[in-house]
Amino acid sequence: MAFKTEDDTDLVTGINVTPLVDVCLVLVIIFMVTAPLLSEPVFKVNLPRARTQEGEEKEKIVVSLAKGAKYAVNEKEFTVIEPFYKALTRTIKESGLKLVIIKADQDASYGLLTDVMKQSKEAGASSITIATEQPKKK
Repeated sequence: MAFKTEDDTDLVTGINVTPLVDVCLVLVIIFMVTAPLLSEPVFKVNLPRARTQEGEEKEKIVVSLAKGAKYAVNEKEFTVIEPFYKALTRTIKESGLKLVIIKADQDASYGLLTDVMKQSKEAGASSITIATEQPKKK
C-alpha cells in the first residue's frame, strides 16, 4: 500500500454554496418581514365596517381620503383638492394600472368620495373598489 506523504497543494476549484444559500435565505426573510411595513398608508383612515369578500392582490392605485381635508394618491399626501385631482388623473393615465382602491375614512364627506370615483373613471380607471374593514367576531 502506498500513501501520499507530500503536502496537499491541490487548489479548491469548487465554491462552497452553503454560506451563499444561508445569506440568500436571510435576505428573503428580511424582505418578507419588511414588505408589509412599506405598504402602510400615509395617514390613518378609519374604514367603515362591512361584510365583504377578500379580494385578490393585484397591482393597484391606492387613494386615501381622511376627515379634515387630507388626501393621498399612493404614498403622496395632499391638503389641497385641485393638486390631488391632478395627481390622481396623471397617475391613472401614466400607469398601466386601471384598478383604483379608495380608502375613505368613515367620517369623510360622501360628496368627496363620489367626486373621486367620477374623477377616476374619467381618467380611465376600469375598476374602482372601496376598501372596508371586516367586522370583528365576538
